[in-house]
Amino acid sequence: MASPTPTPLNTRPDPLTLEVVELIGEVVARFHEDYEEAAAEHALTGAQARLLSLLCLEPLPMRRLAQRLKCEPSNVTGIVDRLEARGLVERRPDPADRRVKVAAATAEGRRVARGLRESLRFAREPLAGLSEAERVALRDALRGMLG
Repeated sequence: MASPTPTPLNTRPDPLTLEVVELIGEVVARFHEDYEEAAAEHALTGAQARLLSLLCLEPLPMRRLAQRLKCEPSNVTGIVDRLEARGLVERRPDPADRRVKVAAATAEGRRVARGLRESLRFAREPLAGLSEAERVALRDALRGMLG
């Protein structure tokens, strides 16, 4: 099966493409709404929850956190301060450069982040209605879109 020819950027997208774009927008909006609600259930802001989730993957310096969250380093410092006060995050020397501090999730922070992921209803409920083959096809299509 031949892959479709990409639509040139200076022409109007076809109705199917417009519908897909609208549906993606609706999925993103619902996911963000659910994420904010799940964060609030754990007494976190959305930004705190996103930062904690990132730190569960690996410890990161403030500058990298700011780049990943697309915000100013000073904002990240405040978020880390609040999470550190709750015992969810700690600052450590970077093993590669002891002059640099990294933020890392504590065991309690990883527990809270796991609970947050498990409480995301929108991410779980609609996918449960799809067969494994449909979920694989959706995953592959999304991967293809992201390159």
